[in-house]
Amino acid sequence: MSVPQRGSVAGTAPWWARPDLHYREGRLHFAGHDVAALAGESDGPLFLYSLARVEANLDRVIAALAETGCASTVYYAMKANRFAPLLERLSGSGKCGVDICSPGELDQALACGFAPGQISFTGTGVTPRDLERLLAHPELTINCDTMGMIRRIGERTPGREIGIRVNPGRGTGYGDAEKLTYAGGRTTKFGIYREQWGEALALARQYGLTISSLHFHVGCGYLTDQLETWNLAVAEAFRFLDEAPQVRTVNVGGGLGLPHRPGDSPLDLERWAAILRRHFAGRDLRIAVEPGDYIAKDAGMLVLPVTDVERKRDTRFVFVGGGFNLHPEPAFYDLPCEPAPCLLRGDGAASAERVTVAGNINEALDIWAADTLLPPVEEGDFIAFLNAGGYGSAMSSNHCMRGTFTERAL
Repeated sequence: MSVPQRGSVAGTAPWWARPDLHYREGRLHFAGHDVAALAGESDGPLFLYSLARVEANLDRVIAALAETGCASTVYYAMKANRFAPLLERLSGSGKCGVDICSPGELDQALACGFAPGQISFTGTGVTPRDLERLLAHPELTINCDTMGMIRRIGERTPGREIGIRVNPGRGTGYGDAEKLTYAGGRTTKFGIYREQWGEALALARQYGLTISSLHFHVGCGYLTDQLETWNLAVAEAFRFLDEAPQVRTVNVGGGLGLPHRPGDSPLDLERWAAILRRHFAGRDLRIAVEPGDYIAKDAGMLVLPVTDVERKRDTRFVFVGGGFNLHPEPAFYDLPCEPAPCLLRGDGAASAERVTVAGNINEALDIWAADTLLPPVEEGDFIAFLNAGGYGSAMSSNHCMRGTFTERAL
């Protein structure tokens, strides 16, 4: 059943609308709640998360993996969003483990109900102190990112099982953006390259380490248009298996993306699963995957108050009470958070005008959206910035001492 969208152009809904996110009688509703009403109850910036949407996103990934015909494990990438109620919902579901990249995340995972055997660690720049904390949990999966990390684990716990993160030399990400690509033509800091693979295997043998898993992650936010490049990256990664017959699990990383702009199409999970099915066919291997954004991003929004609406020369600015320090991705990675007024005024989208939405941080970088069409807003209104559930609060800072916000699970 379609939801009436008052003020939309030619009766059509906004490109991002769905049953749990839509306008009802001119007011934005999310997970059954009036967003402006929730914002009015809060003091300052407000992150809202739909836990039902989080679990529904996870269910879609699990269903796609079932089509591969292989055993599989999903590890939610905690660095996307470490809000405790969200983690507790996932651990309580029993449907997934958790991917971590620091001892602090290990502590958070354990506190939120994940057992050590449900946790996979992949990190860079791992200090000896970090390693001691990780090795205190023998059931924890540890994916080694460097030769030095293999050696240090071997010195401390010879005979242990390990994973090794490899770099296939191919990568992709949202819009093929270089900043979102973890492997490719440019040498990156991530993983063991093919040229080092023989040395890595010899080092593991020296300490009696069993390489039980192979890990690779080639980029963030890829959509259907990037799947062919991702397919080539998977093929390159599988070449490492020829000399590591003891591997039982191949972790294909995360990076599954979702639409950020009107022209984006959702990731075709059937095609994604078909690629995995083709590469894993005939091999007695478990598939592991580490989605973060795909699970959390469109399950969250950041709601900010409008402080000023005024023209400066040829540009109409809408100022809001929160800046890029609360959600750095739009500024750092050109991954926009779509602005949606919480109240549609007048004819809504039909009377939209071009504006630039600016935050409250004294940096030229602090622009939420430039030259974008936005329905009319007034001082005191609220704007919801969509797709803010991943890499928002988790990456936030206290720059300009404006880092205070509230998080609320719906």
